Amino acid sequence: MTVLQLEQIGHAFLGRTVLDGIDLAVKAGEMVALVGPSGSGKSTLAHIAAGLLDPRRGRIYRSYRHHGVIFQEPRLMPWATAADNIAFGLVAHSRKGCPIFRTRVEDAAARVALEPADLAKFPAQLSGGMRQRVAIARALIAEPDFVFFDEPFTALDVALKRRMQDIVIDTVAGSGLSGLFITHDLSEAVRIAHHIVVLDSHGRGVAGGRSVPSSPGERDDRMVFETAHAFLTEDRLFAHVNDYNERSIT
Repeated sequence: MTVLQLEQIGHAFLGRTVLDGIDLAVKAGEMVALVGPSGSGKSTLAHIAAGLLDPRRGRIYRSYRHHGVIFQEPRLMPWATAADNIAFGLVAHSRKGCPIFRTRVEDAAARVALEPADLAKFPAQLSGGMRQRVAIARALIAEPDFVFFDEPFTALDVALKRRMQDIVIDTVAGSGLSGLFITHDLSEAVRIAHHIVVLDSHGRGVAGGRSVPSSPGERDDRMVFETAHAFLTEDRLFAHVNDYNERSIT
């Protein structure tokens, strides 16, 4: 069953077209990674799909209950503790009065490997990776059945990025949830997604898609490396995914 369907989505900024004729579908229990050249409109498309931005044209069909969004920047409230930032995901769904409110916060924190002592800290007291974990916990606490990821690990170092990817695999891709993951890192897409969709270089539709063998969590480092390398060197669909246009809007 398809839980997210985009049909002929188009958008423009200041009269300049950045997306045109985009068709995209995500099935129940599927993690789809969207890749494409920097500036091709990936993040704009994700924001439209999540309802954060209205498209100029096209239609969006959602059959899931509700979704969470994880951005490139954690976007935490600096005056609130980690616990209160996580709890905001419940407040937004009017659940703060629930007797198990505190337990829900602690459980969400544990899912992303935050220690109980971390919950009393403010964002300025947390490392970059810990702040991103708080953001993930905030998105997951309301138990969404669909999660949007807008290049959430771009600013992290390699080791920390891998740990964050493991959290995504454990809490989303390996838990039957659906998601759309925006990334410019093809290896990251291969590691966490069931299916990879490539956006046209100029946002003029979807260039194509490829399924990734096996399931997230079952792929070892060698398989991830060899698959990403084969895509980049042998598959023309991925010929321009590493291109960069600094004047474009992503």
